[in-house]
Amino acid sequence: MDAGSGPISPAPSLQEGSFGCPICLDALRDPVTTPCGHNFCLECIGAHRHRPGGLTGAGEQSASRCPLCQEPFPADLPLRKNHTLAELLQLRQPTSSSAGLAMAPEEASEPRAPGNADAQTEEVLCDFCTGGERAEAAKSCLVCLASFCSPHLQPHLKSPAFQSHRLVPPLRHIEENLCKLHLKPLESFCRTDRSCICQLCRAQEHRSHEVVAVEVEREHVEAQRPKILNNTENQLDELGVAIAQMKRMVDLIKATAQKEREKVSSLFAEATKVLVTFKKEVLDFIEVDERAMLSGAEEELQRREERHALLMEHKRNLEKVPSMDTITFLQEFQALKIAAEEKKIACTNFPRELSFIKSSQAVFAVKELLGNICKNQWDQLSGKGENGPFLHGMSEVTVEPQVSERSINPACLESRYYFLKFAFIIDLDSDTADKFIQLFGTKGAKRVLSPIAYPESSTRFINCEQVLGENLMNRGNYYWEVEIIDGWVSIGVITENFNPQESYDRGRLGRNETSCCLQWNGQNYVAWFGGFDCVIQQPFFHTIGVYLEYSEKVLTFYGVKDSKMTCLQQFKVARFKKGHFDPFQNKINHQFPALFVHNLKPAFFLESVDAHMQLGPLKKDCVSVLKRR
Repeated sequence: MDAGSGPISPAPSLQEGSFGCPICLDALRDPVTTPCGHNFCLECIGAHRHRPGGLTGAGEQSASRCPLCQEPFPADLPLRKNHTLAELLQLRQPTSSSAGLAMAPEEASEPRAPGNADAQTEEVLCDFCTGGERAEAAKSCLVCLASFCSPHLQPHLKSPAFQSHRLVPPLRHIEENLCKLHLKPLESFCRTDRSCICQLCRAQEHRSHEVVAVEVEREHVEAQRPKILNNTENQLDELGVAIAQMKRMVDLIKATAQKEREKVSSLFAEATKVLVTFKKEVLDFIEVDERAMLSGAEEELQRREERHALLMEHKRNLEKVPSMDTITFLQEFQALKIAAEEKKIACTNFPRELSFIKSSQAVFAVKELLGNICKNQWDQLSGKGENGPFLHGMSEVTVEPQVSERSINPACLESRYYFLKFAFIIDLDSDTADKFIQLFGTKGAKRVLSPIAYPESSTRFINCEQVLGENLMNRGNYYWEVEIIDGWVSIGVITENFNPQESYDRGRLGRNETSCCLQWNGQNYVAWFGGFDCVIQQPFFHTIGVYLEYSEKVLTFYGVKDSKMTCLQQFKVARFKKGHFDPFQNKINHQFPALFVHNLKPAFFLESVDAHMQLGPLKKDCVSVLKRR
């Protein structure tokens, strides 16, 4: 459009205040602002002002005019890029709904205004000054979005076209004083929403709100400032005191925690020393016993080997004598006879069970006891423990040989005739018998020195001289009797899912959590479960009665003599007596009930080389439930 043809009508899509160029109808690129306050692309306004036709009536070239309002401005006025508007366009670019508002690559490379931290220290410069130095701005225009020095500000002061422009003290970031929604100056304050708004906001979203001019709100706030500042000072003083107290509390907590941490570390170090000392003592005990037993055994072995060699030599000499040499035959025979009739070497009595094998049991008991004490102490420390005895050390632990509270079980007071009505006939299972156990029918078993060629079986014990009964127990009450004929015999029960290939240490009855037993070791009875033992001071009984209450999870062993029953040991969950802690009973309380999740079988362990047992004959007239299960 020519300069004299009238103002350019903006496209319908370009609303007032939008960032579109009125000439190319596209997003502003390198925006410049004319003295009248309108914004154009630098390239568009440059091409427009140099078009022919901008002449006066005298034939001389007239001054350039704004394409929108036809306001003249000096033809030689240099038009410079409005950096503030360019930055604002760049900030609005990601949220713009028009693809035409995308910034040109050269715009993105323009330097941005310094941050807020420099706004108070750096002066605001004129956006229209050319040359090497730019003058300091006197005013900023919220309509032009530019700052002007005094000379460049004159059109705003003198020309009527700028009367509607709003001049404010120099602003480095003019966009902060514009409405982010409408890009209009923030001239009002909404007391309802407590925010600054523009005229369009006032007419739209805030038309029903209480709105005043920003200057009025400033005066109102200034009147309240002394009171607010006084209240703030009081809060600052209170917070200062509270902060000082909390700092002292934090320091106290840290110092106390550090001292407690050091004390606990020291106690753990001492406890570790105690365990290390105990470990050394147990290992030394094993070594000393091993050395003592090996010394006697090796000496005995050497003597027997020497006697064996001497007899073999005389025997070979006698065999080498010719049949015709009678004198030599008589001499060699006499020498062999004398050697054979010499006083036999006394047999050294070695213990049937090596004493040091109890070391692992002792250490296991310490480990279990330590674990239980640690759990108890932690439960008490964390507030989870029940109100009960609070263990403070190993010195309080005592073991009682007799089982707790056995007198409360009515079965302990009954005679043999009471138990016979629960008689349970047991047959030994030959498929479980170890190769060093000889069975006599289905009722007797004896340990032998020569292995028996039993057929292979997946349920046969291979490391322990044990045999099981064929019968399963999974409900009700059961009673059977065992006669100990000779040697060390253990009588008990085992779960159906036993492992016959378990090692000797773990596979024996009572040395694991899947079985329990009563053992006769030639001197006294010993109850075993989970590797823990309890010695029972009772005289020897040839007949042992076993009473299993499956539903009640109770197993009781009796010494039987005539019709009298003597309770030897009862396996059941029981409370500790006040002031006492029994590791054996503690093991039963925690793990014995788990046996009754499975089917149970009668079990027998012939420990010594001369062990011999027989399943006791129950009177036929008392057995009314033979093979009933």
